Order: sequence, then structure tokens, then C-alpha cells
Amino acid sequence: MRYAPSDSPVLTLTTGPVDAYPAVLRGLASPVLYDYDPLFLATYQRVCEKLAPLVKSQTVPVLLHGEPVLALEAAAASLIGRDDVVLNLVSGVYAKGFEGRAGRSSAEIVELAVPYDQVIDPAAVAEALAARPDVTVVAACHHDTPSGTINPIAEIGAVVARHGALFLVDTVSSFGGMAIDAESAHADLFVTGPNKCLGCPPGLSILGVSERAWAKMEANPSAPRASILSILDWRDAWRADRPFPFTPSVAEVNGLEAAIDLYVTEGPEKVWARHALTARACRAGILAMGLALWPADVAFASPTTTAVRTPEGIDEAALRGEVRARYGVVLSSGRGATAGRLTRIGHMGPTAQPIHAVVAVAAFGGALTALGHRVDVGAGVAAALAVIDADRDGD
Repeated sequence: MRYAPSDSPVLTLTTGPVDAYPAVLRGLASPVLYDYDPLFLATYQRVCEKLAPLVKSQTVPVLLHGEPVLALEAAAASLIGRDDVVLNLVSGVYAKGFEGRAGRSSAEIVELAVPYDQVIDPAAVAEALAARPDVTVVAACHHDTPSGTINPIAEIGAVVARHGALFLVDTVSSFGGMAIDAESAHADLFVTGPNKCLGCPPGLSILGVSERAWAKMEANPSAPRASILSILDWRDAWRADRPFPFTPSVAEVNGLEAAIDLYVTEGPEKVWARHALTARACRAGILAMGLALWPADVAFASPTTTAVRTPEGIDEAALRGEVRARYGVVLSSGRGATAGRLTRIGHMGPTAQPIHAVVAVAAFGGALTALGHRVDVGAGVAAALAVIDADRDGD
């Protein structure tokens, strides 16, 4: 019997929304308190303080109460003023999309773009900044999931810091799944969320803000105030003795605390290693079946997403449909310029477990074979298992 569209999938191995950890779901099920109840005020402050050593921004991280697109909109509107020249680093669909947000606020957008299977070269950033010394803000996406590529953000950030521009970084789908934080990225506005590698549902944004960024936003007359887009309004809301600008997402804050506790208890390095191993196993299986990765170089590939090029003659939507119908596994499509050209397999949060790479490879290969593009599924599974076994034997 085949799965009907109404049947719940067995595994959701997408790039978002991702499956949530059971402990997070239990946190979400905690009593929804009045936001000014002393217990919740203490919880809110505690959660923000727990985030501080993880985000590593110069000030206590800010929570915005909506999924991270809200934070990206707010970041563009708050940090970028009418006199700012913005250098936007484009290696994928989401980075390209930021131009629309930045363009509403800035004097000019300068674009440094590469093909979407490549990554940004820090040397090219240095050249672009040398050519345009008037650039005041640089924006980058660390992990552009529609391409499954990772930019060398620490090296780029160092270049931006030497130039003196403010650096706005989107780490929504990388934070918590690899070694990235505001300090190492030299980020002035570090935008992320718990709904990817921390294994929470969408509903919150996390921002790490430098002292320079706070000063810039406060001095920016066009920065939103008394608005859902206002970062400034939430600057001190982490303190239990300060009012909230509007009602916070109580249940999501409870879930976030559970996610933070899980992350810290397991240990960030172990969490990152688990994500990386899952991705390595998946890539090995995909390549062993004779398929191609989307990134032009495996060195560009993300530890939180495996992007697989769609074989010639295969309808990508039909392929994902067959994976779900035949095996109960849900994968992600491309977006924008990569739609129809690749399939994304997510390794984020609770799905960043090596055995899930084996499942993804088997289901992907089985569906391709069913659609008439025969691959050696056994070779793919064996290759994925070999990577996992080699890691275990090396412990």
C-alpha cells in the first residue's frame, strides 16, 4: 500500500521546518503563563542569559517573536540607513533575496555574486571593498540552504572588520549545527533562530548584536520603533524588571529553553560532530550511486544539508513525491533559481543522526529506480554505512 498525501510521513528529512526534539515538544506543552507572571519573567531572562555564551555576541542576545524572516526584515530596516552603501554577498537564493530587504532602506546596493554552486572568496570581498571604500554595511548568508553550500564566514568577517564596515550575517540554518557564532564571524548583527539545528518549531528569532550595531540602530532615524520590526524595542526586554514591547511567544520560549539545555548537555562539539558525520555519510551514499552533489566542490558542502543534482530526464517534484509515497520520507525542493534542479536532504537537530543518512540514501535511490533512473542502491547504502562504521571504529 502506498502512502496517501494525508498520511503522516515516517521521517521528515527536510531543511525546515525540521522535526522537533521530544524534550522541546514537552517544553512547548508546559503551562502557558501570563507574560508578567514572575515565573515567566525569570524564565525569559534565564533563556536569554543561557543563549549569551552560545551566540557570543557583545551584548545579551535579543529574541524576536516570529520565525527568522522577521529578524532578517528587522535587521535590514534597523541597521541600514538612507546613507548606507551595502555590499551584498550572493552565493544563493536567500542571499539574493536580501537585496530586496536592504534596498528599501539603503542608498545603494553593490552585489558580489558567484554561481549558486560556488562560495564567496574572501579575497574577492577584499577587492570589492577596496573598489568601493564607501561601503558601510556588508551582508552575507553563511549557509544558503537552496544550494547546500557554506561560505567561509570567519575569513569574510575578518576582511569586513579590517575595512570597518558593519557585518550582518544570516546563520539561520547553520547555528547549532556547526562551529559558528557572532564572535568568530566578526558579526555585528548575527541573525539566527532555534527552528533548524536546535530542533525547535518555527516561531522565534535570535539576534546577537554588537555595541557598534546598537549605536548604529539607535542613531538611525528610519530604524523601526513601536513596530513588530523593532529590534530596539526589545534591547532590554531580557531583563525581568523591564516591560515587553508586546506579548512574547510564551510556549516557544519554554521550548527554546529545553533545546538550549539539550544542546549544552550533549556538548556543542558533539552536536556539530553528529551533524557533520550524518552529512558525510549521506554524501558518500549519494556519490556511490553515481549521482552528483550540487556544490561544485565537496569542500563547499554543508554539514546540515546535502543538495543533490537532479538527474537528466527526472522531474524533481515527482522524485520527491515518489520518495514520500513509496517510503514515507519527506525531502526538500530547491528554491527560486535552484527549484527543479536539486533535492535537499536536511541534517538538522534530531534528524542529524547518521542512520537517517542511510534512510535518505536508500529512499532517494529507490525512488529514482522506480522512476526509471536505475542506480545501485546497495552501493549507496554500503558507502553510507562505511563512513559511519569508520567513525565509530575510530573512537
